[in-house]
Amino acid sequence: MLIDTHCHLDFPEIAADMGGEMERARAAGVGRMITISTRVKKYEVYQALAEQNANVWFTVGTHPHQAHEEPDVSVADLKALASHPRCIGIGEAGLDYHYDKSPRDVAAKVFRAHIAAARETGLPLVIHSREADEDMAVILRDEMGKGRFNALLHCFTSSRELAQTAIELGLYVSFSGVLTFKNSQALREIAADMPIDRVLVETDAPFLAPMPHRGKPNQPAYVAETNKILGAIKGLTPEEIASKTTANALRIFDKMPKGVE
Repeated sequence: MLIDTHCHLDFPEIAADMGGEMERARAAGVGRMITISTRVKKYEVYQALAEQNANVWFTVGTHPHQAHEEPDVSVADLKALASHPRCIGIGEAGLDYHYDKSPRDVAAKVFRAHIAAARETGLPLVIHSREADEDMAVILRDEMGKGRFNALLHCFTSSRELAQTAIELGLYVSFSGVLTFKNSQALREIAADMPIDRVLVETDAPFLAPMPHRGKPNQPAYVAETNKILGAIKGLTPEEIASKTTANALRIFDKMPKGVE
C-alpha cells in the first residue's frame, strides 16, 4: 500500500470528481490519503472529507500564504480541533519567501504557534518551506531547544543543508512529483543521501504532477510515479520502496491505525 501523505482534496480540481479520484487512487495502490489544511477556518471541510471517505485523514493548520488571514490562531484552538479522531497532524505551516503573501514576522509567529501545538499534542507538524532555508533552520533549532516535537518538511525542494538539519533534528523529508522532473538532478542527489527510514512520498495534488503527467492537474494516484523514482534512486523496486515509505508514514502519523487495506 502507498500513502499519499500530502494532498488537497478540497481544491476544485479534485473535488469535482472525488469518486473518480478515489477509484483511480485505489487502482494505483494508494490505500490512504492525508488531506492537508491550508486554513483553520476550513476545518469543517477537511473533517467532512475524512468522515465521508474511509481512506482519508486530515490535518489542521494555517498555510504561510494565509498566515495574514489567521494571524491569531491559538495553540489552544489547534489542540482542540486536533482532538478529532481522524485529525492526525498539525499544519501545513511554515515560511514562504518566494511569494511572501504574508508578512514574514506574521508567518513566523503563526509557524511557532503550530510548532507549540505539535509539541503539546504529540502530533506531527507538516512544514512548508520555500526559499527560507536559513530562517527555517534557525526556528527549527530554536524550537527544538524548547522541547521535542515531530515534523516533516513537505514537498522538499530546498538545500542539502536544510535537509541535513531536518535529519539531525530527527525530522522527516517528503518528496513530491518534483523529484521526477528532468531538471531535478540535484534534488535526486539529496534524496539518494537521505536515510531510508526518514523519507516520505506525496503528491501535493492538484499541484506538481510528476512525469509523465506533468502539466496536468495532479491527483493522489500519481504518487505511484514519485514512489517509483524514489525507489530507483535508492536501488529498490517500487514494491520495496512503497513498503518503506508506508512504514515511515505510519510511524510519523502514528494516530493513524497501523492496519493496511
